[in-house]
Amino acid sequence: MAVKEHWKDEPEEHDYPAAHDYLTLVLPEPAANAIVAALRAAPLERRKAKDLLRASRLELLPVDNVHVAKDLNKVKEGDRLSPVLLVRGRAGNDVALVVADGYHRVCASHHLDEDADIPCRFADLPPG
Repeated sequence: MAVKEHWKDEPEEHDYPAAHDYLTLVLPEPAANAIVAALRAAPLERRKAKDLLRASRLELLPVDNVHVAKDLNKVKEGDRLSPVLLVRGRAGNDVALVVADGYHRVCASHHLDEDADIPCRFADLPPG
């Protein structure tokens, strides 16, 4: 029987500063602050690992990537993974989905089952 990941009901508190750190690399500080606030308030949704990778245009990291391997090991040991934090893209403007926090968890989940439903919180990009 294949090992299946299990997810926490809420993102871990340290995921939000990690998302903020990433977002400030690609957005101005006020926009990053607004997105993180929106992520904190957003409900959990579930999306398939394969769709998250396609929408984000990110490569599937290999199982021997140190962070992916760490998450796969967590799953093997029965630990729960933290939901991922996402910023919705804009298809009409050719803007990809942004994985603000959880890229390695998405990749680990994809290696286990590309059709796995991953709990996510979404925020929208600010206008402009």
